[in-house]
Amino acid sequence: MQRLKTRPQFQAALAGGTVSRTPHFALHRLSLPESGNTAVDLQVNPAHPPLFHPQAVWLGAMVPKRWARRAVTRNTIKRQIYAISEQFEIRLPCAAHVVRLRSGFDRKQFISATSTLLKQALRLELEQLFERAAKQP
Repeated sequence: MQRLKTRPQFQAALAGGTVSRTPHFALHRLSLPESGNTAVDLQVNPAHPPLFHPQAVWLGAMVPKRWARRAVTRNTIKRQIYAISEQFEIRLPCAAHVVRLRSGFDRKQFISATSTLLKQALRLELEQLFERAAKQP
């Protein structure tokens, strides 16, 4: 699985549309053309290198400060996203995916950012998110 790293890659994947949603997450997907190992250039400016080189599953995680104030919370959420995505890599199509946190977790319910309770809640919701996305063509 390849990771999205640049802003244009994230923007292109977000423009692809929402494939699946849960109460806290949204999964966006940009389908990549199936043309062997050729590079995919989705930019208007030909002077820039292509956005996506090998035909693979690309994934990025967006966890805005708006919904997760503490860095330890954001990092925990991102780690869970990447860990769960590895389980679904085979079932996901060759495309660019972005998992976006779209609402915050209640700090009264999840007091610690690294609590087992929060990690279990994240895991369950992310599994639902990727399960729904894997069923979509």
